Amino acid sequence: MSWKVGIVTVSDRCANGDREDSSGQLLIRLCQNWQVTEYKVIPDEQQQIEQTLIQLADQAGCDLILTTGGTGFAVRDVTPEATRAVIHREAPGLCEAMRAATASQTKFAILSRAVAGIRNQTLIVNLPGSPKGVEECFAAIADVLPHALEVLTKNVSHS
Repeated sequence: MSWKVGIVTVSDRCANGDREDSSGQLLIRLCQNWQVTEYKVIPDEQQQIEQTLIQLADQAGCDLILTTGGTGFAVRDVTPEATRAVIHREAPGLCEAMRAATASQTKFAILSRAVAGIRNQTLIVNLPGSPKGVEECFAAIADVLPHALEVLTKNVSHS
């Protein structure tokens, strides 16, 4: 199945043009088997993150939205708060799996505040802002995403 994917990079520096968005570009490559229909680079502003997630889920019809950035402890890291504000149900197992898989690579993985959840029939997953973190976290959940999206979008049972 070709899922419609939205990629959102949340970074003040990338949005200002001060840094290249290598994490978002990496996510686009990692999702090459699906259809990346939306790609946005926005600053660490909670209201703008919320509006972008809503727009991609409700108007653009993305089945999956992957965010990169804004999941740490810095004051401006508000991606998890924005995600929680727009989802209807959390999917904590995805982030638990990402943290567990990456904790063996770096002890700092447990500091991730990433959130995953469902808005209507769209799955939203927060990933870290570094390319290494994106690659490792995506690898931890990539195998279950097709089934999750199939169940979510087609109302298929888990059995």
